[in-house]
Amino acid sequence: MTVRTIDMGAVPDGAIVPGYEFICELEARLEAPLTIGQTPVGLRRMVPITGGRFEGPRLRGTGVPGGADWQYQRADGAWVLEAIYLLRTDDGVLIQVRNHGLRDGPPEVMRRLAAGEAVDPSEYYFRACPSFEAPAGRYEWLNRGLFVCTGARYPAAVKLWVWKIT
Repeated sequence: MTVRTIDMGAVPDGAIVPGYEFICELEARLEAPLTIGQTPVGLRRMVPITGGRFEGPRLRGTGVPGGADWQYQRADGAWVLEAIYLLRTDDGVLIQVRNHGLRDGPPEVMRRLAAGEAVDPSEYYFRACPSFEAPAGRYEWLNRGLFVCTGARYPAAVKLWVWKIT
């Protein structure tokens, strides 16, 4: 794993600067979006999540089929993402994930993504804030943190890199 440093710019004396702990890489398999149409918040669609996998230093397993990413496109062209899905760890524990995110980029890039084309992730912004609901036991630490992720959208999948803010 490559470790990178971040230029924080001017930080006030005494500021508590957060750190990041890598949690996992998550890849979800997706079906084609179901377009609902124009709604009061924008163009609404739902993307079924059919499964996947995740792996990190403290957890690994598979995505449970049946989740969905409810998305809408704002007037400025950005997509707001609201996904709810289940993870099943290798030792059989179910963990619910709610992921609220934003995907944005130049209009041509967003058009290509919406059309299901492969687009280099460096051409657009894709960030989200997952929250976890885990049962008591080995993974309950997920209930006690704030998380962020970076993402990449592919024609039939999405890949997320999840970090805990320390």
